[in-house]
Amino acid sequence: MGYVKWAFILLFWVLLGSFLHYTLPHQDIARITDTYEKRVDLEGENSLFWAQHDTGGNSTVTGRDVFFIQTRLKNGKVMVYRNEDTGWSWPPYFKVNSSNLQAEASDLKSSSEQPKWVVIRHYGWRNEFISIFPNAISVRQVASPDVRLIPWFNIVFLTIMAALCWAVWVRWRRFREARIDPMLQDIGDSVDAAGDVVAEKSGRLRRWFTR
Repeated sequence: MGYVKWAFILLFWVLLGSFLHYTLPHQDIARITDTYEKRVDLEGENSLFWAQHDTGGNSTVTGRDVFFIQTRLKNGKVMVYRNEDTGWSWPPYFKVNSSNLQAEASDLKSSSEQPKWVVIRHYGWRNEFISIFPNAISVRQVASPDVRLIPWFNIVFLTIMAALCWAVWVRWRRFREARIDPMLQDIGDSVDAAGDVVAEKSGRLRRWFTR
């Protein structure tokens, strides 16, 4: 039974960690090589990883044009980002400027001979097998690929989240010690007392039959 308990605890933390890793913003240093627009079918095994629908658009449409940004990271690997509005849906980035962002990205395209390095802020994952792409939130040019990036938002958010979880756990422990544990102890004592009564009566009954 203990293994099942720890398996559920491990599963909970893995799911929570995956959710936060997908949702929280990340920053990549890259060189934009191309930008384009492509018609995408929103139905399929990867439909969960597209934005719900364009802000102000028809939510019943099963396909739409999506902006994409092709890049080469500073380590030489290729990375492709989608550029979709999130509007008021999840995650709450309230992004409604995908067209402007696409124009900025197009203006920052460069070649390997004369590179323009940019920081792309995004959320989500890239998986080639099921064709999912991280969603670009913003693009800004930097002087070199060696610029130091500090994820201040993630640090503050995770610190506040850890503090809230600690506060909830402390209050739950105090509530359990003050209310639940005494109640369980009373129930256990009542069960023990009832067991003693049953044992005593059973003993009397056995003695009566053995006379």
